[in-house]
Amino acid sequence: MGFGVFIHRADSPYEDSPATQYQFPKQYLSRVARCVGDWIIYYEPTKVPGSKGYNAIARVAQVVPDPTAPDMYLAMIEPGSYLAFANPVPFVLPDGLGETGLLNEAGRISGRAQAAVRPIAPRDFDRIVSRGLADEQPLLPRIGLPDAPLEMKLQFDEEQVPFTYEQERERIERLTSRVVRDRVFRRVVLRAYDERCAVTGLKLINGGGRAEVAAAHIRPVEHNGPDIVNNGVALSGTAHWMFDRGLIGFTDEFEIIVSRHVNDRDGVAGLINRTGRLLGPLAARDRTHPAFLNWHRENCFKR
Repeated sequence: MGFGVFIHRADSPYEDSPATQYQFPKQYLSRVARCVGDWIIYYEPTKVPGSKGYNAIARVAQVVPDPTAPDMYLAMIEPGSYLAFANPVPFVLPDGLGETGLLNEAGRISGRAQAAVRPIAPRDFDRIVSRGLADEQPLLPRIGLPDAPLEMKLQFDEEQVPFTYEQERERIERLTSRVVRDRVFRRVVLRAYDERCAVTGLKLINGGGRAEVAAAHIRPVEHNGPDIVNNGVALSGTAHWMFDRGLIGFTDEFEIIVSRHVNDRDGVAGLINRTGRLLGPLAARDRTHPAFLNWHRENCFKR
């Protein structure tokens, strides 16, 4: 096993879905095979418009031949392991390259930087991930109120500690921690939606400078929903409550639909923004995926 870097572009011609599979040609088979059972970092080249650099992590579960394409293979991603970085990390860090292994003997960037799949040293992996998942400016909900749930207080009032890995066990616990993953997912989704509720259009910031909006999973984690921005939507409290209970849903064209089970349709209609459609994200790559919207309509929405 070993850590790796997989290059993935938003406009990739390959049949990639970062949270589920990574398609690659036979020439990279041995490199990908060494990553099975371990973590990889997704990297988007700087030449791609709006490049996110090092932008996510995932764990490779297995490698299988692609049944639809000769001489192509699929790295199957362990369900629930994908996590986008709260802070995309650039190729060049303040203290040098993120991947020091790409330097040649002369101290220059070698041709290895062009490889779509390449190994990365544990130390470099840790440096990049620590920056990507740093929680320096957390977008957390209001805390410290008398009616705040105990679990929320325990989850968010704790003292922040540096994201460091001194042991393999600590690394794995951090990368799979639900608390850490929820924090990061919230930051990624709220940034994509500009901290604005996609249903009401409201952008409310409380006295503590925190956005009064939640990052909702469209397909819930308990039903194998991944922590990917395309499976998330920013919702204010009431909209979130209605969405979780299937009283509102969204079409593949992002229209907001209201269940016939709603007893106050006029009141709900008054909450929905004037377009009748989800607001945001502006970036096409961050928009909700039809597969997740369909899952919610089929499994949660009350028709």
